[in-house]
Order: sequence, then structure tokens, then C-alpha cells
Amino acid sequence: MAVAAQRITRDDIEAKLRQVAGDVDSGVESAKPKLISGAVGVAVLALLVAYLLGRRSGKHRSAVVEIRRL
Repeated sequence: MAVAAQRITRDDIEAKLRQVAGDVDSGVESAKPKLISGAVGVAVLALLVAYLLGRRSGKHRSAVVEIRRL
């Protein structure tokens, strides 16, 4: 095996870390709109479910009051 005996310098490590960080940042930026729309959709769905469950339990617990004039 012919391995070049080069020393790894601090600049090499910094350059590689910046490259990896740049790749991750671009991935996050491209996925951000999808994540935001998904989170909004889940929030709306959760509110709708809570509303419907609240209406249902309100119907079961509330008494019907009838008012008559004498």
C-alpha cells in the first residue's frame, strides 16, 4: 500500500468542517418550507380534533333548560 505521509494540518480540518457544515446548512434550508407547512398542518388538525371533542363532551354534559311563560 502506498500511503502518502502528509500531515493533516489545522487548516485542512477547518476546511473540511466548513464544507460539511455548508452541506448541512443547504439541506436544512431546502427542507425548511416543508417542515413549516407540515407543522402548521399538524397544529390545525390538533385544533380541529380538540374542538370536535369539546363539542361532543359539551353535548353530553349540558342540561336542556326549557323556559315557559305562565
